[in-house]
Amino acid sequence: MPYVEEEKANETPIPVRNPSPNLSSKKKRAPSWSDIWPLKRVVFTMQLPESLPDGDKTLISNFSRIDRTLLLSDDILLRILSKLPVSQRNANSLVCKRWLNLQGRLVRSLKVLDWEFLESGRLISRFPNLSNVDLVVGCFVRRMGAGVFWSHRLVSLHIDSCFSRFCDDEGMLLPVEIIDRGLKALACGCPNLRRLVVVGASEFGLLSVAEECLTLQEFELHKCGDNVLRGIAACENLQILKLVGNVEGFYNSTVSDIGLTILAQGCKRLVKLELSGCEGSFDGIKAIGQCCQMLEELTFSDHRMDDGWLAALSYCENLKTLRFVSCKKIDPSPGPDEYLGSCLALERLHLQKCQLRDKKGVRALFRVCEAVRELVFQDCWGLDDDIFRFADVFRRAKFLSLEGCSLVTTEGLESVILSWTDLQSLRVVSCKNIKDGEVSPALSTLFSVLKELKWRPDTKSLLASSLAGTGMGKRGGKFFKKM
Repeated sequence: MPYVEEEKANETPIPVRNPSPNLSSKKKRAPSWSDIWPLKRVVFTMQLPESLPDGDKTLISNFSRIDRTLLLSDDILLRILSKLPVSQRNANSLVCKRWLNLQGRLVRSLKVLDWEFLESGRLISRFPNLSNVDLVVGCFVRRMGAGVFWSHRLVSLHIDSCFSRFCDDEGMLLPVEIIDRGLKALACGCPNLRRLVVVGASEFGLLSVAEECLTLQEFELHKCGDNVLRGIAACENLQILKLVGNVEGFYNSTVSDIGLTILAQGCKRLVKLELSGCEGSFDGIKAIGQCCQMLEELTFSDHRMDDGWLAALSYCENLKTLRFVSCKKIDPSPGPDEYLGSCLALERLHLQKCQLRDKKGVRALFRVCEAVRELVFQDCWGLDDDIFRFADVFRRAKFLSLEGCSLVTTEGLESVILSWTDLQSLRVVSCKNIKDGEVSPALSTLFSVLKELKWRPDTKSLLASSLAGTGMGKRGGKFFKKM
């Protein structure tokens, strides 16, 4: 148990002179508990003389067992508890009721599993200073005896063994009225919320959050439609937003150009935006680009955008990072090159677990993002040499990462990166068609001048003997990772 160490009483006796005559008439002040408190604990635990009365012995022996933290104010004890490691918080809360309440005031982040805990008011009284609350699991109806743990990239919870798929008719989600009521109670009790995650809320529940939580900066909303986004648009100070519209097997909702336009006109301070399972077209993305001029990071996850939407990215003038995650398509009909435009401030383009079989869409995407300096491909299907050659437009690229792209060959890689004069870092991992023995002298020379190189195209990859004498291992050699 945490404790406060006392100072040792190790003072040298000071000789006392005769008091002056004019002070002898003053009465001596009786010693108080504060006078004897700094004494060493051994003073109270030493063997007591037999001549003392029994009452005095009991008083002094009981004093050694007094909870000395009771003499500390809540503010001081909170400062002490806040210095302890997080792993010790659960043990601290078991000491006494006071410590339980104080420890609850230190909790800032919480994931609610039972909605009744929120609606009853116990959550707010137990954790009054919350700033990060995740309500997703609590929004689903609890199933007694559910022994199957269902995990998705976005949601994980316990389900019945007879579960087939989620839909509103099966009553898997709590009623909207209950969720809205809980949101209102949370917003009134924790007005300093900074981050909130919820599923299945309505416009009115989100409006109550916007009215009470003026410092809310990050919001993650699942199962949202166009009308629901009116409540999000009221959060004027929102900076980070993630919208999850459609999750296959979980729930269906529609976010179209109407909702994106409402969102853009309300949340003009957005810095990061992620659209997962959302629909839309050129007009919706254009509205976001024109209204959210502070937007720096945009992510599309499993998007359902209409053809021709890609040209709207050029309206995001300050965009620095563009990500595509688990997208089955980019843009099958991007339109003529002269209408595509370009994101001149863009620095990073990341494609993770995307299908890149459509040449028109990939080529158009690369032209829009031709100013990037960092390029990442991770587990992308359909990325072969023909499609990868479209990347030669990235003349200012300084970093390239290829991971899990098994169709790209050594020849295809060489044909692109040799034209990048500013390339400084290269990472090739788990690309089985890129062979050590096929590395040409020109490519090995490029390797020798790179500042950072991670070369592991397959699990058995080793540096070929043909690379000896190229200077690799001297300039920038300390960054080379031989796996």
